[in-house]
Amino acid sequence: MTKQIGPQSEVVFHFTIKLADGSVADSTQLQGKPAKLKMGDGSLTPTFEACLLGLTEGDSHSFELGPDDAFGPVNPNNIHYMERSKFAADMTLEEGAIVAFTQPNGAEIPGIVRDVAGDSVTVDFNHPLAGHPVTFEVEILTVEPLPVEE
Repeated sequence: MTKQIGPQSEVVFHFTIKLADGSVADSTQLQGKPAKLKMGDGSLTPTFEACLLGLTEGDSHSFELGPDDAFGPVNPNNIHYMERSKFAADMTLEEGAIVAFTQPNGAEIPGIVRDVAGDSVTVDFNHPLAGHPVTFEVEILTVEPLPVEE
């Protein structure tokens, strides 16, 4: 019997995320390690999960998601202007550099340097793929039903 992905499934799968120009943004196959997902755990958007529902072990599928359903739109509130003095003196700050910032709770969040002008540094804390439509290619390796919690 072929196992089908349902709302109570644990899924092991390979995925590749491609941008509109066909370039690969991320791929589990490059790392040689598939992803593991418990459907409904909130790690993926509801739209992404809906695209997986009904697929079975061995299936390969490709689907396109707009920015709102993939990594969200660019949020202007996540772009911050900071003084150069807030960074280590020996840190090379250039457009495209990724800098880790420690939040008050101790967690680290990456920011992408978008511009450096004099003493002002523009840092973007949006997901790097925010605002981009993407194509997800998935290959379903295993599907296991999860026990239903009472």
